[in-house]
Amino acid sequence: MSRSYDLAQHFPPMETSFAGRFTKKGSGSSFNSQVSVDDDSSNNRHSYEQVAEPVWKSHLYQVQLKAPKPQRVVCTNHFSNKPFQYGKEYHGPISREEADRLVMQKEGCYLIRESQRQPGSFVLVFNFSNQPRNYKLYFDTEENQHYVGEKRFETTQDLVADGLITLYVDLNAKDYIEHMTLNAGPAARPPDQQDFRTTHEQTLQRNTPTRPVYNTFKASDCEKAHNFKTHSYYGPHWCHYCRNFMWGLKAQGVRCQDCSYDCHKQCSTIIPNNCSPDRKLVKRVFGVDLTTLIKAHDQKRPQIVESCVHELEKRGLELEGIYRVPGFADDITYLRNQIDKEGTVPDITEQAFDDINVIAGLVKSYFRTLPIPVITFDLYDQFIAAVKMEDKSDVLKALSTALKSLPPAHYELLKYFCRHLQRVTKYKDRNLMSGENLGIVFGPTLMRAPDHLAMEAVGYIPYQKKIIQSLIEEQDVLFER
Repeated sequence: MSRSYDLAQHFPPMETSFAGRFTKKGSGSSFNSQVSVDDDSSNNRHSYEQVAEPVWKSHLYQVQLKAPKPQRVVCTNHFSNKPFQYGKEYHGPISREEADRLVMQKEGCYLIRESQRQPGSFVLVFNFSNQPRNYKLYFDTEENQHYVGEKRFETTQDLVADGLITLYVDLNAKDYIEHMTLNAGPAARPPDQQDFRTTHEQTLQRNTPTRPVYNTFKASDCEKAHNFKTHSYYGPHWCHYCRNFMWGLKAQGVRCQDCSYDCHKQCSTIIPNNCSPDRKLVKRVFGVDLTTLIKAHDQKRPQIVESCVHELEKRGLELEGIYRVPGFADDITYLRNQIDKEGTVPDITEQAFDDINVIAGLVKSYFRTLPIPVITFDLYDQFIAAVKMEDKSDVLKALSTALKSLPPAHYELLKYFCRHLQRVTKYKDRNLMSGENLGIVFGPTLMRAPDHLAMEAVGYIPYQKKIIQSLIEEQDVLFER
């Protein structure tokens, strides 16, 4: 029996582990569910102990425990051409009828046979619910893993065990699974959960967004979607949303790559956009989603942008061609690698880098590597349509509307950087960088065209330039203070 299967069998259910009393992580205090009620109208004093709803629901765990266990049907025959990846469960090129007969000895019995119709291909046969099941079996020679579907397993024993669990749970808990997200209710949070875990009340409110207040912007107020990917849990695991057991041995659910939130795949579709990234999981700066970065570091704006802007305004405003003249590529690459490695901006003062163009190149590199540009893909067409209007007042009104549709983190950064660029233009007689010239430089950087418009992107360059130029020159009108 494999280790992962043993764990799923022998871990104790956690339904009542934390009910009624638990210790909050990071503190020494305990929270009790005991409440005292005084009745002043009489001399009697009554104490009531609140019955807390179990934190974890164990119904699906109990169902999994009852699933049939895999029983290998051993073959004693010797095969000279036996595939190396199979053991004594391999029975050679026997007929389907013979294989079906062999596995009917007991529920959970399984074997592997070579297909008589397609020599060189193999079939997994096992008994579930007193009926033989036949599945074409594959083997990944590079990963040394067996599979019949998407899930991959190191052993056929694990594959059969997972299959039996999946079929048994589907047969005996189908209605429960279909309604488990509807039954999710408020519950106490276990001690190993951080405050960013989703609450059911937040989920119910997910369709009532509030307009962000930009002049009181805080990173913690930003909405961010979870970055879910299929995940395998070794040992029993429970969904953080519906609090039900995540059944199976492999790929039981999904985990957010930014905050480690775990849930069923079906629950992930209704989780609100309340991801609060864990700084330990966000290991880079370049190429990281903007909202993810500022929430992970609890900053209004990325530190790299603020540090570069501070240094540029300190010693680069009068430099001819600032932002247009490229910096030394090796120095920019060095700084990028250091920032990604350490998570903070190193010394970028004149003593460390006398060429201010390196610092300008660094901030441009940051904008270029954003997965979603500052002016987001979904608003690209709206911004383009705004500057196509003939009347200037209509252009400004449409741009203002489009800006208010930006995610708060993107709006805040764009406002901050455009005000910096406006200060750059005040020295245009010396640095030769007018709003138009800066629009040419930052148009394709701050509002990269979506992939579906890649072929037409060249034709949109004049509009991109005009948009950024307008944001620089009219930022006092367009951006809320």
